[in-house]
Amino acid sequence: MSLATPELAPSPAKIPVVPAPPGPPRTRLLALDGLRLAAALMVCLYHYTGRGGVVSASWHQNPEHIFPTLSRATAYGCFGVEFFFVISGFVICMSSWGRSLGDFFRSRVARLYPAYWVALVLVTGASLILPAVVRAVRLDEFLVNLTMLQQPMGVPRVLGVCWTLWVEVRFYALFALAVVLPGVTYRRVVLFCSVWTLAAVLSTAAGDGSWAQLIVMPQYAPYFIGGLALYLVHRFGHRLLLPWGIVALSWILGLRTATEGLWHPGAARNPYVVMVVVTLAFAAVAAVAAGWTRWAAWPWLTTAGALTYPFYLVHEHLGWFAIRVLHRAWGLPPWPTLAVTVLGMLGLAWLIHRFVETPFGPKLKRALKAS
Repeated sequence: MSLATPELAPSPAKIPVVPAPPGPPRTRLLALDGLRLAAALMVCLYHYTGRGGVVSASWHQNPEHIFPTLSRATAYGCFGVEFFFVISGFVICMSSWGRSLGDFFRSRVARLYPAYWVALVLVTGASLILPAVVRAVRLDEFLVNLTMLQQPMGVPRVLGVCWTLWVEVRFYALFALAVVLPGVTYRRVVLFCSVWTLAAVLSTAAGDGSWAQLIVMPQYAPYFIGGLALYLVHRFGHRLLLPWGIVALSWILGLRTATEGLWHPGAARNPYVVMVVVTLAFAAVAAVAAGWTRWAAWPWLTTAGALTYPFYLVHEHLGWFAIRVLHRAWGLPPWPTLAVTVLGMLGLAWLIHRFVETPFGPKLKRALKAS
């Protein structure tokens, strides 16, 4: 059905822009692939040099003493997660347009699980070899982790970063039931963004520990909503006032949740730097939405985007493992250790993409469709 019909898009009389052609845009947004890898590297450098805890044991001292200048910057790398959520809102809206609920479900399962299962096996193996870096898990814990439902089940996580996958899964469920099931349209996405924003604000006012907070995720909702609205800007034109208004409100609420959740008086992070980082995350995706990044058409960005998910999955615990071996056991200096570890995790991510995601993702999708 054409996007010019009232069911799928606002009429041209109400929207001062030419409707998009039928079906989702086919041009790959290479700049978005680059942003995804940039967000993953932010989180990676935070885990290696911007925090203490287990990574301090791997370096045998706090990273801020080894990388005094770098660690002050990478302490903000944790906001790569919020950056991911803005990108995710954009990508999910783009990839679900014109798809049925079954198509949406199969695409998400085939995209998420193959690399995730391999990462679980690798990190579990590392826990058996070097428990000081990764706590060894029991069989029942490992099996529940295979489902990606370990957090609601109260089971210890094998992958430290998988808490973000639980956030993503809840976003997928909300969007699928409210928008994809009846059919993705401009009006439905706008209504979904508006209702979700209101629900997030009301659940915050209601207090902690409620079912509403579990479902609407007020601390993360602004980032997904901002990404959804930015895709509307990309698809229907950046002269539209309504989606930009949703983006602006999401940005304001995102600033609040970021400074409230990851900054407190006496913390190493400056709240104004936190706000700058969150603003840059929104601005980067907005630049893609507005078409200002068409010049970034380098073919290698496709590979960068493909590596992002497996790299994100394996980098944390296996990276700590590599740092401990390279730096403490073999005596490699800190900077070469950091470089080799990051490149090694990117190489491992390429192997997972090439030999797991590429062959088995489509097979899993076909098997789900056949069943």
